[in-house]
Amino acid sequence: MLRSLVGSEMCIRDRYMTKTAGKDSFHMRIRVHPFHVLRINKMLSCAGADRLQTGMRGAFGKSYGTVARVNIGQVLISMRCRDAVGPHALEALRRAKYKIAGRQKIYTSRKWGFTKDLKADFVEGRKSGRIIKDGVGCQYDNGHGPLSAWIKRQ
Repeated sequence: MLRSLVGSEMCIRDRYMTKTAGKDSFHMRIRVHPFHVLRINKMLSCAGADRLQTGMRGAFGKSYGTVARVNIGQVLISMRCRDAVGPHALEALRRAKYKIAGRQKIYTSRKWGFTKDLKADFVEGRKSGRIIKDGVGCQYDNGHGPLSAWIKRQ
């Protein structure tokens, strides 16, 4: 799974999106991480190997690689971009899904970037001042707190 994640990331970032849309026009997140370690107990298969090996005694094995454990329906890759670059992002994700084993689905979210707000609600919240920019994400002003903090925001 690690190689397929890296392959799909390179397919999206290097091979397609950077060429068609530019490197500053999208933001991609890999949502799964390869923490699970695969192990292998190597066995000899030559003549006289039964005298050299101990079978299943001490069969913990050596690390063989790492994989990401994924559930059905789990989000693997998230990408945000402007509406003009959207068709390029869909094509990049379509190409990347062939690098990962199994059946993958591509969804276009109705939310603004990586936030939990719908696009119309986000624009309205920014105009009213309830949503404050905070780097990649945003903060929400709920109207509570000291009066001095409210005066600073005005």
